[in-house]
Amino acid sequence: MGSQALQILRQGVWASLTGGWYVDPHQSTFSNCFHLYLWIFLLAFPFLLYMALPPSLVVAGVYSAVVAVFFTAIKVVNYRLHTMFDLGEIVEKKDSHVGVEMTVFRKVNSTPPVRCSSQHSLFGLNQVSVRITIFYKSMQSPFFSLHHFSNSTQSQENTLMIEEKAKPKQYYRFWVLPGKWLRVRYDRLALLALLDRNRRVGENVFAVVLASLVAFLGFLLLLQGFFRDIWVFQFCLVIASCQYSLLKSVQPDAASPMHGHNWIIVYSRPVYFCLCCVMIWIFDLSGRSGSLQPFSLYGVTFFSAHFLLFIRDMLIVFALCFPVIFLFGLLPQVNTFVMCLLEQIDMHIFGGTATTSPLSSLFSLIRSVLVAALLYGFCLGAINAPWGDAHVPVLFSVFCGLLLALSYHLSRQSSDPTILWSVFCFTLSIMDPLPEKLHNSVKEILHSDLVMCPLMAVITFAISASTVFIALQPALSLVLYILAGVVGFITHYLLPQLRKQLPWFCLAHPVLRSREYSQFEVRDAAQLMWFEKLYAWLQCVEKYFIYPAVVLNSLTTEARTVGQNHKELDIYRALFISVAGMKLLRTSFCAPSQQYVTLCFTTLFFHFDYPHFSETFLIDYYFMSILFSKMWDLLYKLRFVLTYIAPWQITWGSAFHAFAQPFAVPHSAVLFVQAIFSAIFSTPLNPVLGSAVFVTSYTRPVKFWERDYNTKRVDHSNTRLATQLDRNPGADDNNLNSIFYEHLTRSLQHSLCGDLLLGRWGNYTTGDCFILASDYLNALVHIIEIGNGLVTFQLRGLEFRGTYCQQREVEAITEGVEEDEGCCCCEPGHLPHMLSFNAAFGQRWLAWEVAATKYVLEGYSISDNNAASMLQVFDLRKILITYYVKSIIYYVSRSSKMEEWLTNETIQEALRPCLGPNYVDSDPTFNLNIDEDYDHRASGITPSSFCMVYLDWIQYCNSRRQTPVTCERDSPLVSLCFGLCILGRRALGTASHSMSASLEPFLYGLHALFKGDFRITSPRDEWVFADMDLLNRVVAPGVRMSLKLHQDHFTSPDEYEDPMVLYDAITANEEKMLISHEGDPVWRSAILANMPSLLALRHIMDDGSDEYKIIMLNKRFLSFRVIKVNRECVRGLWAGQQQELVFLRNRNPERGSIQNAKQALRNMINSSCDQPIGYPIYVSPLTTSYAGGHSQLRSVWGGPISPHNIYTWLISSWDRLQKGCGAGCNSGGNIEDSDCGGGSTSISTNPAVHTTQSTPASSLPQPMEAGLLTTLQRTSSIQGLLCQQLSSSQLSFSSSVAPPPLQGPERFCPASLLENSGHRAGQRAGLGQSGGLHYESHFGKWSFSGRKGFNGTAAVEGEGITVQTIRTQVSRLLVF
Repeated sequence: MGSQALQILRQGVWASLTGGWYVDPHQSTFSNCFHLYLWIFLLAFPFLLYMALPPSLVVAGVYSAVVAVFFTAIKVVNYRLHTMFDLGEIVEKKDSHVGVEMTVFRKVNSTPPVRCSSQHSLFGLNQVSVRITIFYKSMQSPFFSLHHFSNSTQSQENTLMIEEKAKPKQYYRFWVLPGKWLRVRYDRLALLALLDRNRRVGENVFAVVLASLVAFLGFLLLLQGFFRDIWVFQFCLVIASCQYSLLKSVQPDAASPMHGHNWIIVYSRPVYFCLCCVMIWIFDLSGRSGSLQPFSLYGVTFFSAHFLLFIRDMLIVFALCFPVIFLFGLLPQVNTFVMCLLEQIDMHIFGGTATTSPLSSLFSLIRSVLVAALLYGFCLGAINAPWGDAHVPVLFSVFCGLLLALSYHLSRQSSDPTILWSVFCFTLSIMDPLPEKLHNSVKEILHSDLVMCPLMAVITFAISASTVFIALQPALSLVLYILAGVVGFITHYLLPQLRKQLPWFCLAHPVLRSREYSQFEVRDAAQLMWFEKLYAWLQCVEKYFIYPAVVLNSLTTEARTVGQNHKELDIYRALFISVAGMKLLRTSFCAPSQQYVTLCFTTLFFHFDYPHFSETFLIDYYFMSILFSKMWDLLYKLRFVLTYIAPWQITWGSAFHAFAQPFAVPHSAVLFVQAIFSAIFSTPLNPVLGSAVFVTSYTRPVKFWERDYNTKRVDHSNTRLATQLDRNPGADDNNLNSIFYEHLTRSLQHSLCGDLLLGRWGNYTTGDCFILASDYLNALVHIIEIGNGLVTFQLRGLEFRGTYCQQREVEAITEGVEEDEGCCCCEPGHLPHMLSFNAAFGQRWLAWEVAATKYVLEGYSISDNNAASMLQVFDLRKILITYYVKSIIYYVSRSSKMEEWLTNETIQEALRPCLGPNYVDSDPTFNLNIDEDYDHRASGITPSSFCMVYLDWIQYCNSRRQTPVTCERDSPLVSLCFGLCILGRRALGTASHSMSASLEPFLYGLHALFKGDFRITSPRDEWVFADMDLLNRVVAPGVRMSLKLHQDHFTSPDEYEDPMVLYDAITANEEKMLISHEGDPVWRSAILANMPSLLALRHIMDDGSDEYKIIMLNKRFLSFRVIKVNRECVRGLWAGQQQELVFLRNRNPERGSIQNAKQALRNMINSSCDQPIGYPIYVSPLTTSYAGGHSQLRSVWGGPISPHNIYTWLISSWDRLQKGCGAGCNSGGNIEDSDCGGGSTSISTNPAVHTTQSTPASSLPQPMEAGLLTTLQRTSSIQGLLCQQLSSSQLSFSSSVAPPPLQGPERFCPASLLENSGHRAGQRAGLGQSGGLHYESHFGKWSFSGRKGFNGTAAVEGEGITVQTIRTQVSRLLVF
């Protein structure tokens, strides 16, 4: 502990103060001396120049030139040496040299250093002798050699000087000039310890330019006399630290977001120093010249000479405090600073959304500036136009129309330009249906905006030109403010409180409950409730009617005032009107949940309380919106701090926490100052080492994490084959379970935006964090960007079997407090449907709250059974082997290549010995205990014993073929089945090392075959290599199907004795289930494509356990508890973990900062950090969810208004009119009756349930043969499949008239389904054609079969394309 503290003080604290220089006792004297003299030169050179020479620009130029030459020399030599190490060859010394040696002696210590890191050691552990030897070699020019030796002899006490004989063995050639080179006996680690490496030439040039700029700008400030006395030396110290960091930087820096060497952080000090110097110079020049015209706002005069000089002095103090600022890590690395600055400007000035990368922040800001510049021209022209008492200039009405239309369009677009670019550069992926859905959603938004933006512009122009905002003043303004306040209060406060689990932390149950609230297990999608429709419509009215009217009203008032009273600042007022209108409109479109509070406060404060402080309503509203965003951040920070340090619920995770707790009391005053500072600059407020002492970190974007860390699943597609067979990578639970969080991310992508707009997660805003908690899934959802109809989020999945601390916090968020009857120290009880005093008090002192208890998402239920318990006895293994053999026979008979195999000469020649009457296979693998066809008299398996058991099954499978073949005892088909069954069992025995009597080897062999590791070692089985499909399409799926049949055997032991039942069960499993190893890429594809059921055999090797489990997945609707966490709590704990692990180097896995704290969910939040800071098992990429894909929201608001939808509506309306006229002119028929044939217009378009990312299996009509249905009716183990088929047949009409399900690769089926898919498609086509109802009227001919409501020709064609797509997809998967 002491050595670690010294290391932190030396490499962290002292190095941060000096810019990277510190004395390392583990390094050589040469390295430490080089660093010391280098730092002294950079410090003393500008100081001596300033003190000794008269101030002039010539001196500044000379100083910067010397620095440039000095840095160029160092960077060139360093770059050339690294290039030599990369490309040069080591030269072995073979000849002797004669020369004169100049030796630098070094005092030898009696003992070597105790600890020495190999990464930072310059010359090794032993003593070092550095020699510069001048050699002369056969008329060549002299060159220098730097020797690197290690003294192998032991150092003796009282020895002052030692001279060693040079014994170099190898060296590098460093070419200086053609024909001249230096002999270098140096290594890469020594050079890295001496100087930082710049890998590219551009980095070296940029470093030299930065060093020169630091020298010139810093000396220029010295010449202007901004510093006196000791502050001159302090400023020279800042210059030296900035320049030294370009040669040997602080690693890791206090603001570094990553372990190891961070090359970006190297440029932080010089870049910030140059910016600070330029701003000091600009403010000084502006303040002295007085060229800027000052103006007053709320009593504060801006841009006056005093104001500008005050800002200059603040920047001077800021520059002098650079060592302390970088010690505490208050400034981020350069790219993070640029992203945060651009994001804050776009959000608070132009009303933009949060960004996802530096590129997206730059794109968003440029987009906003261009729109503001376009609007500024119209606004300036409208202000300069004449304004009458009841007249609005046409140009201003045009400005209002463009403003509303462009603001609406910007609010509907994501800040990520790659999403928009994907529309133009889109390639369809057969394996992954998600890019196509994202592409369609973006296209839908663009097509809708193509209609809505001109329509909104025209309507706004008409309203503005009608002078309604002038004629109805001031009553209209008051009515709009009251209406906005009332609707906002009901929408964003009253309804969310009534829907919370604990309304106002007083009621024990929600007042407005969903239909799933009282259900123990959710079996269907969430139902659409009346209050959800009300919430959605109130939001629609608020966003598209009330707030646009409020903003346009204030814009008209402001522009009229400016236009009638022309002043010199009109051009700036026009710019402000354009920017303020765009910001307020975009904010009301994207995040209206907090606008009513800002609007009500602005109205009450400036109109009633302090009207003399008011400027204009537009200015007041604009600046109050910025102020309130910071006030909300301050409120959340104070809540987090007070909750975290409350003495009655403090949790000490370590001794340091108990030690730091008393210091939190005098720290409170500074703490609140830090909270205000951090709220202004959007910086996290993090607890030091998880204690009650808080410090401010550096500013971060809403995204928070600077690295784009995403989980990479390890499977057979990205690992070597030898690694798969030997070490089985990715076999740990975390890697295998990460796929469920990936599927959960896909489900959220389809439903999150719509569910938020329906109020199912309560109130939300940018940066909010939620925890989804289920039986085994615990995920943190970070909402990053909120647009008008889109949400960008990131999901972080935690471990299934978490630590003890995680389990305690999971219990805290899942247990209810309704039964608590305590009041202080007694238990008097509580009123009905109310919380007790203790429960209500405790809920108010938490950094989280339960937003919903029954949030429904589509997912997979996971059940795992121990394979050892299912195969413990020999009888159970015999059943498995029997099903294994029968599955092989089934796949042989179902294969389309069976006739080819039966006529293959190589295969038949190899199987001919099996036809002999005395043939017996007596391999040691076969055993009487597990092989049902074992002949104990022959001590093996004979064809006769095999046929006695399996001939009936072979004949039945052959009879189910379309073209049966000869199937007698001596037929080629029986011989082929016999050979493959022998081969399959021998492969199992080989993988089990022929130890069939032991369970562990048997499970090992079964798992090896299950994942496809077939090792053919017997010469009698080499005939299978004649066609590898015998292994891939017969034996491999046979061993997998046998495991499923063996699992079904426990529910109905005697069911599969009937060949018909067994055959139909295997067929049904092939159609409805995927059985595969979890490392196979097809497993991930099937889950993401929503396969109804999956089965796998998992080998778990974790924490000393070695067990096998049968994993069964069934797609169903899962119920989650939605926990809303204080976003400042999450940001603060994340920042604290990053500082503790990266800068303070705390590697203790049981550190106090990750111990459980139920009031703040400290362990769960810290576990969700990016690896290696945290340990989530899955971190999703930034994912965007669109509201257009939510079927329930579309049923409330209707579909998008796009050109295609308008065209479709016109055509359908014309068809309905034509049919109605035809029915009316033909014997007085009813129009409504005839309209039922038209499609979906006679059916309710409001779906009862929420259609999620794919159509469930129960809603997909899949006709089955009559024999199969008859068999399923008397089968008990596959009742679920029968129910699904019956429900699909019952829902076939309603599903056909509803919006059609997404086709293509979203429907997934195994390969065995494809063989009969064409036949079934033909049956459906025939049914649709024969069932068509035709009618011919006086006006034309039309038929029901061509409509979408029935299985007509169009539907059959689309389904045929779907089947073909599925066949192509699965065939490719199976090939690979």
